[in-house]
Amino acid sequence: MVLKIYNTLTRKKETFKPISKEYVTMYNCGPTVYWYQHIGNLKAYIFADLLKRTLEFNGYKVKQVINVTDVGHLTSDADEGEDKMEKAAKKEGKSAKEISHFYFDLLKKDLAKLNIEQPSIWSWATEHISEQIELVKVREKRFHLQNFRRSLF
Repeated sequence: MVLKIYNTLTRKKETFKPISKEYVTMYNCGPTVYWYQHIGNLKAYIFADLLKRTLEFNGYKVKQVINVTDVGHLTSDADEGEDKMEKAAKKEGKSAKEISHFYFDLLKKDLAKLNIEQPSIWSWATEHISEQIELVKVREKRFHLQNFRRSLF
């Protein structure tokens, strides 16, 4: 069976071709765990779970990673304001770590109620800050290089 997926970059349905023969990797943006999740948050996991199950149904082994933002998410989309975790910690009289683990545990219960499979890895932001900094540096270099190339033409 041939699996076709819509590619938003090319705006076409294309035959799915995994990068690795061993397994398909999936990365999904995860929760900021400072408060209860709502159906708008949870629908992202429903769609990711549907994709994962579709890949598995088609015979692929899937390694799925979902991040958990437990620090550094500001209250404003303009990169301003307080950190949501710190704000929740002050409000509830707990540490940011206590807040993140409390709401993460609730999220996992919500996912179970929706019969959403757990990912292979839950990746906590605070455990990968140095990698995130390096990734940003690489992306900045690529961005500047792309803009430089465009300016030549």
